[in-house]
Amino acid sequence: MIHIASLSVLVSVSALLAACSTASVSQTAVPAKAMDGVLVGPNQMTLYVFDKDAAGSGKSVCNGGCATNWPPLAAPAGAASMGDWTVVTRDDGSKQWAYKGRPLYYWVKDAKPGDKTGDGFLNNAWHAAKP
Repeated sequence: MIHIASLSVLVSVSALLAACSTASVSQTAVPAKAMDGVLVGPNQMTLYVFDKDAAGSGKSVCNGGCATNWPPLAAPAGAASMGDWTVVTRDDGSKQWAYKGRPLYYWVKDAKPGDKTGDGFLNNAWHAAKP
């Protein structure tokens, strides 16, 4: 026979284990993955880096109209750095993912997964991000 106190401890331990396993899963999820030699976002669209962003500066210089054409890979408010992935605070206060210190962007003219039409754009200042 299980006593009420024992049952209460068992339920508490089970809840704690469930919370721990959920936390570890969410912390290990990365914001992008490699596909066909480039990084792609959750929508499988190609991600890009911009040569004018100084690696490791924690800053994006692509704002305003630039960010309209090159939308940043948005990071949620509670996102935290993990491994090669860091979070950049943009001029407008929003958060953006960076890989190995380089902020990541989509290109508005890529129409479908696999498109890389922004690679080499603007006198080769934009590049498909490589893993």
